[in-house]
Amino acid sequence: MSGPPVIAVRGLSKRFGDKLVVDRFDITVPKGAIYGFLGPNGSGKTTIIRMLCGLLTADAGEGTCLGFNVRTEADRIKEEVGYMTQKFSYYEDLSIRENLDFVARMYRLDRRRERVDAALRDLGLFDRQKQLAGSLSGGWKQRLALAACLLHEPKLLLLDEPTAGVDPKARRDFWDEIRRLSAKGVTVLVSTHYMDEAVQCDFITYIAYGKKLIDGPSAEIPALVGLSTWRVEGPELGLLEARLKGEPGVVQVARFGASLHVSGIDTAALDATAERLAAAGPHRWTRLPAGLEEAFIYLMAGARDNFAGAAQVAA
Repeated sequence: MSGPPVIAVRGLSKRFGDKLVVDRFDITVPKGAIYGFLGPNGSGKTTIIRMLCGLLTADAGEGTCLGFNVRTEADRIKEEVGYMTQKFSYYEDLSIRENLDFVARMYRLDRRRERVDAALRDLGLFDRQKQLAGSLSGGWKQRLALAACLLHEPKLLLLDEPTAGVDPKARRDFWDEIRRLSAKGVTVLVSTHYMDEAVQCDFITYIAYGKKLIDGPSAEIPALVGLSTWRVEGPELGLLEARLKGEPGVVQVARFGASLHVSGIDTAALDATAERLAAAGPHRWTRLPAGLEEAFIYLMAGARDNFAGAAQVAA
């Protein structure tokens, strides 16, 4: 990941009516990176992606995407970007091949049949090429959408919650393909709210209510937040959870299956509480590194909802 960044923007802002949907957003994405956008629905992720690829013009801010000005060279950006929307946006009454051929015509691509054949093979769609898009499952629609994004050999992929609503195997297959593309030098920016997907990203930005909360290499995010965490196992965790919320050093208690993850930013106070309660029993306390999900919950708890009391317009 060397050379100039693929995306470098500062202070991007966008309003819809009187609502500030994106508030002074900054991001720098290096070439070949898989960069994750994490945030709840309504946090502004889709609006940011649309500003980056030239579908929306920012009200304020500046920067470049693929070397082109995001506010004045939108048409140039669109030619070089593959954008996969949240909602399946291809023709359900056309076959897989017909959809891909239509997209190739839209981009005025040469060697159209050759490119479509390659896309069908690369995404495992060749044997289904005559099947109508409307009859496909969510996972196969996802493959078709990704194949269409890749036809014109984009340098940057912008994927807006691409695995929402698909089964776990389809999600794994999709991420295998994303890693393959990244290894070939394609830069990928993907929005998600699945933490098991976030850990596969090289970098992560947490977004809430139009604001960037924190960003950095994914492995470093929990340390940047400053959380310490203990895992607690044993009986009657519901009662313990209620009790823990008033204990020294405890700022967050989250249920993870058959255990609680107890976190805080005052490590000494949290450790003292953990050791005291562990000695009293009957629960087992184990220190563990804070993860991305604990960091996300902590950051979201302190974020202010700029749409409180109003209808949301940003995804």
